[in-house]
Amino acid sequence: MMPETFLSWWQFNNARGKQPDMSNKCPPVLHVPAAGEQAQRLAALSQTFISAFTQQPQFFTRAPGRVNLIGEHVDYCGYAVFPMAVEQDILVAVAINTSGRLNICNVDANFPPYSCDINNYEINKERPVWHNYILSGVRGIQDEGGMQQPFIGINMAVTGNVPPSSGLSSSSALVCASALGMAHSHGLSLSQETLAEICARCERHVGTQGGGMDQAIAFLATKDTAKLIEFNPLQATSVTLPPGATFVVANCLAPMNKAANSYFNCRVMECRLATQVMAKKAGLPWRTFQKLGDLQRALDKTLLQMITLVEDSFEVRPYSKRQVCELLNTTPDELNQVSLSENTRHIQEFKLHDRALHVFSEAHRVWEFKKVCVEGGAYALHTLGRLMQESHKSTQLLYECSHPKLDTLVELSKGLALGARLTGAGWGGCMVALVEEDKVEQYKEHLWKSYYSKEAAAEGRPRNTLLFSSPPGPGACVFVK
Repeated sequence: MMPETFLSWWQFNNARGKQPDMSNKCPPVLHVPAAGEQAQRLAALSQTFISAFTQQPQFFTRAPGRVNLIGEHVDYCGYAVFPMAVEQDILVAVAINTSGRLNICNVDANFPPYSCDINNYEINKERPVWHNYILSGVRGIQDEGGMQQPFIGINMAVTGNVPPSSGLSSSSALVCASALGMAHSHGLSLSQETLAEICARCERHVGTQGGGMDQAIAFLATKDTAKLIEFNPLQATSVTLPPGATFVVANCLAPMNKAANSYFNCRVMECRLATQVMAKKAGLPWRTFQKLGDLQRALDKTLLQMITLVEDSFEVRPYSKRQVCELLNTTPDELNQVSLSENTRHIQEFKLHDRALHVFSEAHRVWEFKKVCVEGGAYALHTLGRLMQESHKSTQLLYECSHPKLDTLVELSKGLALGARLTGAGWGGCMVALVEEDKVEQYKEHLWKSYYSKEAAAEGRPRNTLLFSSPPGPGACVFVK
């Protein structure tokens, strides 16, 4: 069968009943915009696709980056988060091929092309390369999308304006856009919630033990609202932010790739160990507990009571691996198998008090943040700013995931911003600040003169790629011509 004949056959059969269900619960299928920046980016992506594969893309997928307003490092502990999607996004052009291969290219020449058998490939966790995130999305649909037959070959071309390694979830957006491309090209009808949960699990093929916030907001975001996202089961509540303020995102220019080292996963494991030690002390079967949130529910305590329990359970000092084993009455070998991930088994010291204290206090701040947004009032914006400041202090001192450059931006924000904090995993990346609308331009100019003009890495880069404000944007979608 000739490629053109095959494509016509595939499109005909797809149209006869294999198209995704276009209900409100599925990612929307929209027409390619006729004008504007997005139209220009899609046109440039099409040209890259045609040059690489000598065919037209059949459709495009889009997944946004995100900024987490509050609730850092709590999603993988089972607690709610408070993100919003930004306008910046990842775009993927997609078409099927008859070779049985997955062929990938990128508009940015710094990301080299890649090709593999679409039904037989490995994802190397030890080698953090950009195409691993696409492979993770493909693997997620293969494992959980409901396909009974081997996959058809796919060509993909990628472009994005989410700054990489900035804490705005460019990698998760790439996973989500790729998974959506695989699902749509094979006629799979998957809801936004299902896609979000699949993508949260499949990103672990890259080696990151995340909690699902990035993937949830990528699919569940709605224009002009932030989202309170809860897990188990996954659900998103739209929250309208108080009027009169804008969130400004500032890149500190210290990149962080959370899949490239064990910092991120170490925090996940420290929270898991704290969970298990407190479960053991409470007489519960500790091996069955993985998340602080599950422990709280089992103990039927409030978040404030859990904070007290942390203070009663741990000393404010690091615990050696041997001491953790003694507390759990277990062996290092069992601890490695039951509690630790592959890239954290070498760690010999864990800060259980500080990590658990951050999680419970941050989880409490999320609900306080939502309450203020709902109730409003004359002091609402100032209260939100205070909660953001408290959040940053907690991530800086208790979770130790900040960075000197982030701390500098937070300090420079005082006086002009109502509050500022790191956003994303930390160890670099971005800060988000709450700024009154009439002070936004003054604030941006202040940061540019006080910070960016002194940073060599900012030289020659457009301001809006380093320092920008964005209204809450929509979630992932499919674009068709």
